Amino acid sequence: MTEEPRWLTDREQRAWQAYRRMFLLLNAQLARDLSRDSGLSEPDYDVLSSLSSTPGHQRRVSDLAAHMLWSRSRLSHHLGRMEQRGLVAREECATDGRGAVVALTEKGLRTIEAAASAHVASVRRHFVDLLAPEDLDAFAALGERVVDHIRRTGDGV
Repeated sequence: MTEEPRWLTDREQRAWQAYRRMFLLLNAQLARDLSRDSGLSEPDYDVLSSLSSTPGHQRRVSDLAAHMLWSRSRLSHHLGRMEQRGLVAREECATDGRGAVVALTEKGLRTIEAAASAHVASVRRHFVDLLAPEDLDAFAALGERVVDHIRRTGDGV
């Protein structure tokens, strides 16, 4: 015997649909702004900003893939395209011959530094500045709760 689904109430449906619309529209707007302002894609920005915030501006490829929630294959392909543009460089890992390290190049560092202020302005304009401080706190708490739940119960995320 199968259990009857717990359909969403009108209130729950409104919240879910508002989240879905916000997620899709906000991500699309931020991606458009990022591309227009810096010529970077969201994945480019994610890789560059992740590397720029680490000591030495480098990270093991496997650690970066895990941090970004990407497969190593997806990251490897994307890094190849970024290497061709001179934004990152891959090197053998000094402590593990089987591993690789990816590092920002000087061009990559200049690129993320130039892109960051316009990107932050876009995030402020389309999200942060629309919310009251208590809304930001509530939003952060809700997001953290969902992420924690998925990490505890999800399929290997």
